Amino acid sequence: MVQNGYFKLMETLIENIVIYASVFLLCLAAVLFYLWKQRKNSRIVDEKIKIAKQEGLYEPVSLHPVINVNHCIRTGACISACPEEDILGIRNGKATTINASSCIGHGACFHACPTHAITLCIGTETRGVELPHVNKNFESNVTGIFIAGELGGMGLIKNSVEQGKQAVENIVKSLVKGHTANYDLVIIGAGPAGISAALSAKKHNINSIILEQDTLGGTVFSFPRSKIVMTSPMDLPLYGKVKLFETSKTELLDLWKTLISKHNINIKEYSKVESIIQENNLFKISTLTGEEYISKKVLLAIGRRGTPRKLGVQGEELEKVTYRLLDPEIIKDKNILVVGGGDSAIEAALMLSDQNKVILSYRSEAFNRIKPANNTKIKEAIETGSVDVRFNTNVVKIDKEQVLITNKDNKEETFKNDLVYIFAGGELPSQFLQKVGIDISKKYGEAILKH
Repeated sequence: MVQNGYFKLMETLIENIVIYASVFLLCLAAVLFYLWKQRKNSRIVDEKIKIAKQEGLYEPVSLHPVINVNHCIRTGACISACPEEDILGIRNGKATTINASSCIGHGACFHACPTHAITLCIGTETRGVELPHVNKNFESNVTGIFIAGELGGMGLIKNSVEQGKQAVENIVKSLVKGHTANYDLVIIGAGPAGISAALSAKKHNINSIILEQDTLGGTVFSFPRSKIVMTSPMDLPLYGKVKLFETSKTELLDLWKTLISKHNINIKEYSKVESIIQENNLFKISTLTGEEYISKKVLLAIGRRGTPRKLGVQGEELEKVTYRLLDPEIIKDKNILVVGGGDSAIEAALMLSDQNKVILSYRSEAFNRIKPANNTKIKEAIETGSVDVRFNTNVVKIDKEQVLITNKDNKEETFKNDLVYIFAGGELPSQFLQKVGIDISKKYGEAILKH
């Protein structure tokens, strides 16, 4: 009987050992599988980073996320929140940037991170970005002059709209009624930030006017008609949420026109501001057409590029040369030269190639810092021959019926040509800002948004 009890005890012990061993092995297998999967995902991210570095997409050029790995707990919330592709990834159990230069600065990752491990920064330790001085209330170093939108480093439409609204809300707090100016606020620029600011001013019963050097929409107006200009919803004053995730320039401009008409927004197009002079705690704004406006406050909602950068070559003054593409669908059967290697140049070349013969001239040996989708499309266009890409080339001369370019060996080539589109970027309107008295400095990896 004692012996039977002994065997029974041993059987129970063995069963327990088997059970615990099985559980241990299952746990070990799960851990090993997790580690294997993590290592595999890390290798995939490493390969993506390698490709991004080769294609010049790894280093950021504007607003971008910076991850504090000590705070990151690998939830993946930042990756799920980002509407773009392969901006962020998980490597060795921590979030990391991949195609940082493709980041459009919407800040979704910043808001999604549960541990506040992400900071949105402008510039890097080696590459500075010139920005005017602006405090947390969007006021510049010149008291009474505020800055919002692309000029302040926020180029995305949604962010520009939000900044225009917030800037006016801060202006309202500091605005003293009873002044002798014609306007409480003069808004310079009719882009996303300027329109949002004007709607917010109307909401707060602020007497304002928009002065626009070109026409409604600012930079958005210069987009090709079919170009997608939004990737996330925005909150417009006096309207609410705008959820046009995939919208054209025309749809967005139509919405703005409707709101401007409905709320009687005062806007003067083709009124380029020449000077802003402070007199007796007021501002005198003068335009190139000789008009003057007196205002208590000023909001600069202009773009960063100012006037387009020119090539400085013979024949660039010809009528067939332009610096923006408005209606590609009406251009047919032309010999076209597109100059540039950024997203604007590539998108223009691709759209024009449907109905025209297109040559794309770019001074470097490869495209750098372009959107992944554009990179894929231009590679396909090169393979099919729909776009004739000439790397390491420069335009030397533009004639009425032809263009002359040279390659890195100084070999010249002449092509039959009807139209030239130049997308060489533009310069920060530094001279205008300095004339106003606004300080400009280079930002080297400085935080724009942090918890």
